[in-house]
Amino acid sequence: MSNLDRRNFIKKTSLSGAALAMGGLLPHTATAQPERRTAARYMGSFAAPKLETVRAAFIGVGYRGPNHLRFLAKLEGFEVVAISDLYEDNVKKEADFCAKIGKGQKHKNVKQYFGSEDKWKLMLDEVKPDVVFVCTNWVNHAPMCIESMKKGAHVFVEVPMALTLNEMWEIVDTSETTQKHCMMMENVNYDRDELMFLNMCRQGVIGEPLHAEAAYIHELRTQMEHVERGTGSWRTGHYARRNGNLYPTHGLGPVAQYMNLGRGEDNFSSLVSFGTPARGRKAYAEKNYPADHKWNKLNFKGGDLNTSIIKTHLGRTIMIQWDETSPRPYTRHNLLQGTKGILAGFPTRVALEGGVEGVTENHHQWVQGEKLEALYEKYDHPLYKRLSATTRDSGHGGMDGMMAYRIVECLRNGQPLDQNVYEGCFWSAVSPLSERSVASGGAPQPFPDFTRGDWASTSPLDIIA
Repeated sequence: MSNLDRRNFIKKTSLSGAALAMGGLLPHTATAQPERRTAARYMGSFAAPKLETVRAAFIGVGYRGPNHLRFLAKLEGFEVVAISDLYEDNVKKEADFCAKIGKGQKHKNVKQYFGSEDKWKLMLDEVKPDVVFVCTNWVNHAPMCIESMKKGAHVFVEVPMALTLNEMWEIVDTSETTQKHCMMMENVNYDRDELMFLNMCRQGVIGEPLHAEAAYIHELRTQMEHVERGTGSWRTGHYARRNGNLYPTHGLGPVAQYMNLGRGEDNFSSLVSFGTPARGRKAYAEKNYPADHKWNKLNFKGGDLNTSIIKTHLGRTIMIQWDETSPRPYTRHNLLQGTKGILAGFPTRVALEGGVEGVTENHHQWVQGEKLEALYEKYDHPLYKRLSATTRDSGHGGMDGMMAYRIVECLRNGQPLDQNVYEGCFWSAVSPLSERSVASGGAPQPFPDFTRGDWASTSPLDIIA
């Protein structure tokens, strides 16, 4: 994405949308496995050299970026050195915040870049940060990650990791070649219930996992009010052009780690996907905007609700649903069925064969509501116990802060990250694969193996204290 002026940016976005509308049929097929590049190294359990001070640059501070910046800037051993955004007011607001909270030389003279689409490249050349946080329009994620790693920085990117399988392969190859982390910031993996379920799985409480359910069901039609700026100003176009499971990682990330997918025990094998008719966005636009408004000129092709089913190498199944349109309460499902019991979310509830001691008599009764306190007391993840008081006010119930804290902790201690580059790609690959499946009438789509077989030697995520 070189020479990104506004005209080229819009052109490239449109071309990407056209490719995605055809199911992401780009040069790499789903089964293609390019050879590992010369001098590249597998990054499954990679630990980078320790950073005494994490010098960080931020690309995109309009929505998610400020949440991350404002929490991270307060942590010991973390310094904001540069900020880039298309809009000057966004950059200055966050730079002023850094100056206000800075102590001594910390966050002093934060370099500011704004005004054109490619100023972030100048920032990388001039500032040479240790890490880069990418919180931008989805179409920018892959090129910004790739370029940042090439310029010597570890990268932490908002979901999804990338939009196409081609981009995901390039991210993997660049990470392996440069020996730089590229982590998709799946914050839901750090929620209290998800952490507790992970801990229970590691202790064998529900036996062998057989089936999971994951979702991102979140009615977001009001984002269409973001016409010139804001998330809806670009996200609405995705709903119009693309027909698939467009935002799978919030639900999938946690259950994939419960099941050790891509980490020694099992891995993604294939996916089938179906979508409903596209009705809700068109009706919302007709009801709330003039007939000549640009939203009423869009042909919304994406089904209101998509249901995808993944089959793993061991024959396990995962149902993933996506719906940002229908009028209904929020849910991520967060369900895992095992041979000895079930863990389920929204509302959080647990049932175990033989019952939960002192709470229920058998698996026909849920442990839920106030009765869950007995399970929290016994199975709360040690990471939650250690960090919840520090991170509870960081956003999304504290999960954002716990993720940010762990990123800095791992970088400063030279430890592997909680999520590796391959997991980000596996979880994000659901979108282009689902688009292919929907476009072919639900035909199964094989997952690419971004690890090139090395997942079998990768350790499951530990229960980190």
